[in-house]
Amino acid sequence: MKEYLYFGKIVNTHGIKGEIRIISNFEKKKAVLIPNFNIYIGKNHQEYKIISYRHHKNFEMVILDGINDIADALKLKKLPVYVKRVDLGIKENDYLLEELISCKIMENDKSLGIIKDVIYNNGNDLLLVEGTKNFYIPIKGNYIEKVDLENNIVYTKNAKDLIL
Repeated sequence: MKEYLYFGKIVNTHGIKGEIRIISNFEKKKAVLIPNFNIYIGKNHQEYKIISYRHHKNFEMVILDGINDIADALKLKKLPVYVKRVDLGIKENDYLLEELISCKIMENDKSLGIIKDVIYNNGNDLLLVEGTKNFYIPIKGNYIEKVDLENNIVYTKNAKDLIL
């Protein structure tokens, strides 16, 4: 399983005191955006502790320990933000929808494509699959039979019928 999960992206700064704007569709963001929670920024997963958080429009506004002014915050602009799977307390056999991104879709020993994104659509969440044709698989329903995160494969049933 993946140690780090993609949380979102730093899209800009806010003000002169080092506050950053993160855009995120993370499934459990309420568990992450609390004081003293650690997030990891950039490809090298540089660790930062959240000092404070507020929601503003479509953004998560975060102040990080060690980021004290706009110059420090600008260095983080456009970088990806990650969280550690173990910090979220996810049980052994459970998974987050974000963990399915980049998994191969298999049905009857045939590859249908690769999951490229999770679309949160007012309770009708969808997996965007990129294959010979792009298509969506609803999370609710009987399409997903088994998720094998160790091998990065999602096994489906009747998902080929969703390809238009």
